[in-house]
Amino acid sequence: MSGDGTARFPRPALVVVKIGSSSLRGADGRFDRGRVRTLCDQVARLRADGVPVVVVTSGAVAAGFGEFGLARRPGDTATLQATAAVGQGALVHAYREALAAHGLVGAQLLLSQDDFVVRRRYLNARTALLRLLELGAVPVINENDAIATEELVYGDNDHLAALVASMLAADLLVMLSDVEGLLDRPPSEPGARLIPRVDDPSALDLTRIGGAGSSVGSGGMRTKLGSAEVATRTGAHVVVADAHRPDVLVDAAAGREVGTWFVARPGRMEARRLWIAFVLRTRGRVTVDAGAVGVLRRGSASLLGVGVTGCDGAFAAGDAVEIVGPDGAVVARGLTAYDAADVARLAGRSTEAAVAELGPGYGREVVHRDDLAVLD
Repeated sequence: MSGDGTARFPRPALVVVKIGSSSLRGADGRFDRGRVRTLCDQVARLRADGVPVVVVTSGAVAAGFGEFGLARRPGDTATLQATAAVGQGALVHAYREALAAHGLVGAQLLLSQDDFVVRRRYLNARTALLRLLELGAVPVINENDAIATEELVYGDNDHLAALVASMLAADLLVMLSDVEGLLDRPPSEPGARLIPRVDDPSALDLTRIGGAGSSVGSGGMRTKLGSAEVATRTGAHVVVADAHRPDVLVDAAAGREVGTWFVARPGRMEARRLWIAFVLRTRGRVTVDAGAVGVLRRGSASLLGVGVTGCDGAFAAGDAVEIVGPDGAVVARGLTAYDAADVARLAGRSTEAAVAELGPGYGREVVHRDDLAVLD
C-alpha cells in the first residue's frame, strides 16, 4: 500500500502486463524459462483474486538466437526474422507450461500494428481477446516478429502493449523491464533517482531520459514513455517497474508503491484518433496558416485546402501526415485524402475554387475531421 495507507488507484478490473526481452534472460544471456514461471505465478495469484490478466511478451528473438548458437541479438532484419520464427514456439510453450501448472490455459495471439489500424482486423482481434477472457484463458500476445520489419527494430512490444490496453479498455498497464522505473537521468549516470509519479508524460524533459536498454531488447525508456502517453490517454493507469523485484506484478496491481506510476488522464481518447496521433508513422508535413490552426484547435473541423500554405514529403493519399502551424509547431496528425502534389495544388484554394479550376475530384477535404487527431 502507499505510505498513507491508501492504494494508488482502485482495484483494476483488467490488467495488461508487458514483459521485455531483457527480463526473460538468465545470467548467460539466454532465454530463461524460470523467468516465465515467476511471472506466471503472479498472473495466477491475480487470477485467483478475480483479476483477469493479458500478457504481452517479448522474447521470441531472444529465445531464438540461442538456438542458432549466436552470442547476442542479431543486427539485421532477415536474421531477426529467422530467430523469431525459431524462438516463437519455445516462448509460447514456456508460457503455456507455466500457466498449466496453475490450471490456467494460455492462448497465443500474434498481432501487428495493422491489426489496430485496419478496422475489420481490429474488431476481429478485439472479439477474439474478449472471448478468450470470458472463457478463462490467459491471452499471451506477441508482435508477429517472423514477418515484421519496423516492429523488430523499433518497438520491443511497448507500443503493442499500450494498444492492447486501449483495445480492451484495461484499467492498468504494467510494463516490466530491467530498471526499477523512470529515473531522473540515464541509469548509467551516478545519482540517478526514481521518479515515483508522473501526471503528464508529455511534460517530461526527454533530453534527460536514457535511450535503449540492454543488448537483448529493442525498447528503451523513451519508447515506454510514448506507450505510457498512449495508455494514460485511454484512461489506464501505467506502472513501469523492475521485472526482477519479488511480487512486482501483484504489488503493482494492488496499487502499492512500486516503480513509476503514470496517472490515468481524465476522459478516454477515441481509439481511431489514438492510432493516428501516436502510432502511425508520418510520411510528410502539411503547413497551415494561423486561421486554420485556430479552427483545428477548436475541434470538430476538417482541414480544407484554403488553410494550407504548403507541404513537404513524398506522401500518398491515405498516408499519415503532420499538420504544422506557421511557427513549425505540430498542431495535429491526420490521414490525407490527397498525395503531396495534389495538396500543393490545393494550397490556398477554397473548395469551390478547387472544383472550378482543378475538377470535381478536388472537392474533398485535405484531411477529414474523422481522420484527424488534434494534439495538445
